[in-house]
Amino acid sequence: MMIRRLAQLYVGLLFYGLSMALMVRSVLGLNPWDVFHQGVGERTPLSFGTVVIITGAVILLLWIPLRQRPGIGTISNMIVIGLAADLGLWLIPEVESLAVRAGMLGFGIVLNGAATSAYIGTGLGPGPRDGLMTGLAARTGWPIGGVRTGIELTVLALGWICGGTVGAGTILYAVAIGPIVHATLPFFTIAAKSEDGDPEAAPDPT
Repeated sequence: MMIRRLAQLYVGLLFYGLSMALMVRSVLGLNPWDVFHQGVGERTPLSFGTVVIITGAVILLLWIPLRQRPGIGTISNMIVIGLAADLGLWLIPEVESLAVRAGMLGFGIVLNGAATSAYIGTGLGPGPRDGLMTGLAARTGWPIGGVRTGIELTVLALGWICGGTVGAGTILYAVAIGPIVHATLPFFTIAAKSEDGDPEAAPDPT
């Protein structure tokens, strides 16, 4: 069972990073965190994936006062997604055709949602950014939706100021990602065994 969970975790993280690269190459808008990652990359000599990894590491430090505990999925999320994003940007060329870029955006968003479900479904720990959201909500008592909106608006604004790509894709991602994850998560959730041997659903790390 653990081998299957680990295999699904790393495949999910690999495709998550590749989906990020597809959306970057579309040049039609990114999700808020990737607007931030790209914006920081524009202002530094760091690659997009390296910024993803460093940002994840900094966020993990913020987990300490929030008393959040990372799992293997958390550490893997921080590292593998950044490496996969850089691999995808190396493999996927820049294109000029609007139709092709729109297709890349659409496929990237769908792949991102499915990949999110794949790693969430393993129950091996939330990503650094998800853990920050849930930790802040738990410590402050604020509604998780409000915490998420506040965080994402903040990083979106910072990323846009630094030169990250905001566009139709940003809005489309915000509208589509929830339904995609909701639709695909049941297919990827791996049942874990409780102490008495009965199967139970894997915990939702978000």
